[in-house]
Amino acid sequence: MRLLSTLTAAALSIGLLGASAQAQTQVRVGFIPVLGTAPIFVVDKEGWAKEAGLDFKFTTFESGPVMIQALASGTLDIYVAGVAPLGVARSKGIDVKVVAATAVEEMTVAAGGKLAPYFKDGVTPAEAFKAFRAANGKPARLATQPPGSVPHTTLVHWLNEVTKTDKADFEIVPMGIDATQQALLSGAADGGTIREPTDTIVQKRDKRIKIVALGGQMFDHQPGTVVAVSGAFLQKNPEGVQKIVSGVVRAIDLIKSDPKRVAPAIEGALGKGLIDTDTIVAALASPASKFEANPLAIVEATKKMQAYQVSIGTLDKDVPLDGLFDASFYQKAVAK
Repeated sequence: MRLLSTLTAAALSIGLLGASAQAQTQVRVGFIPVLGTAPIFVVDKEGWAKEAGLDFKFTTFESGPVMIQALASGTLDIYVAGVAPLGVARSKGIDVKVVAATAVEEMTVAAGGKLAPYFKDGVTPAEAFKAFRAANGKPARLATQPPGSVPHTTLVHWLNEVTKTDKADFEIVPMGIDATQQALLSGAADGGTIREPTDTIVQKRDKRIKIVALGGQMFDHQPGTVVAVSGAFLQKNPEGVQKIVSGVVRAIDLIKSDPKRVAPAIEGALGKGLIDTDTIVAALASPASKFEANPLAIVEATKKMQAYQVSIGTLDKDVPLDGLFDASFYQKAVAK
């Protein structure tokens, strides 16, 4: 009898474990490797996703526009990247909703070792670029992500609208995030748009590299990384979406209150063994790191960015944003 009871208990235990495993909903999450995506990794590493019955499967992408293709094909449930490409996605009929923000004013402009000396006190950026071209006989090569992305849009806006830099004095070269970092460090690019933790990394490795513009200077109230969900996933699992947004709100609070606690989780996700935890802590304290969960906080700035994309030809037409943002999940999260 004792053996039978033991076997019965074991069978029940295995059955419960199996049921628990089956209860986990697999969530395919695409992200770009920047600090603005940190909240989703905190949700995962703190165990909150598992507690909510969600099993995150992460895939790294080099830019938001590339990730849109995965959304369109139905191979992604969650998009964690810049908001700008989502306007393009909606214009092409892709069903996607922004349910939370994660960060704002992330972008910076970095000047490499050869370009940085021209950015001096009392010298405008336009004058610095002109002086560089005069001295080197060629325009400054600036690396950024593809047209339609937040980095590309904000860089063009900064050069054309803010600094009024002569178009003959710069050349924009689209490339991936990792390639931009390497191009800056190797001197293959004279400057570029980067985000934390790349800002901290490149300045530690090459003391000559200088941040010459922060996000708010490039594009006022610059909208940054968001959490967006595919229409199919939202329809099938609204409770899961609510748990994800609630987790993001909780994660941002923890990032702000205890950065040393969350740094190892972020380093594990973004570092690929190449970044130490101290670098992540320094990046979290950077003036380029501004975490914000409320999607309503970026709606107006997103409209302005979208209008600017239309003006420079990276977006065919203005797309009404009323259906893009769904703040109900955030509002429920903060109400609790």
